[in-house]
Amino acid sequence: MPLHKLEHFDQNYRETFGGDDIKALDVYTEGGERVGSVADVLVDDDGHFRYLIIDISLDFASKKILLPIGLSRINYPERRVYVDGLSRQQVENLPDHKEDAILDKDYEENVRGVFRSSTSGVTYDRDTYNYQKDPDLYRLNEQSDQTFRLYEERLIANKHRIKTGEVTVGKHIETETARVTIPIQKERVLIERVMPTEAGKVLDPNEIKFQEGEVARIEVYEETPEIHKEAFVREEVRVKKVVERDTVEAQDTIRREELDVDTAGNLNVQENGMTTHEAI
Repeated sequence: MPLHKLEHFDQNYRETFGGDDIKALDVYTEGGERVGSVADVLVDDDGHFRYLIIDISLDFASKKILLPIGLSRINYPERRVYVDGLSRQQVENLPDHKEDAILDKDYEENVRGVFRSSTSGVTYDRDTYNYQKDPDLYRLNEQSDQTFRLYEERLIANKHRIKTGEVTVGKHIETETARVTIPIQKERVLIERVMPTEAGKVLDPNEIKFQEGEVARIEVYEETPEIHKEAFVREEVRVKKVVERDTVEAQDTIRREELDVDTAGNLNVQENGMTTHEAI
């Protein structure tokens, strides 16, 4: 069965474990000696923890090793992982786990061989081996320390944008006939014949000068309208979008699993760090 890193198997694994993150937890022996920290976790196709990738930092060794999950005890409140016996010889015999290591059955068997007890009676067969053959390493039959998950449903609100319409703003040309009034002036010649004041008076013949071809010239002008067109900015139109905010409320029925504890006899039941004495 292939193995996967925890984040590759479940990208939301922190939510799955209620916000707890096993990565970067310090690793201690049961005697209280710090031996390293958790770099990652390997799970199988069913999501079962199989190995912790431990970043070992000891005086005699500095490398990453695989630790079968059954040899550890995770304590999230203390942010520690306790290892049930991890000797110097075991650390030295374990292969240095590389990122590009091929995690096939033989690689796992090399790891198991370091931790497996000589009295386990397990005979490795590559074709028939399964994790049930090593309950001590994978804690498959450990009745004193079992874990199961309580699930709950949550309403997850997402939103996406959809196109609800479109506004097109353009312009076109309209024509109309405009009229304008311009006052103009025209000149004309007015010829008047009037009776002279000296009419009938005898003039001195020597003072009279008869001339032929005498002409009086008067220039006559008039105004003519001159009309042309000029363009002006009449108004500006600004087009922009505004965002209106609203809150949409939705509801649905969700389910949640609750823990039922049935006990018999006089027991000290400890839950969430508080001990209660209940007699049944």
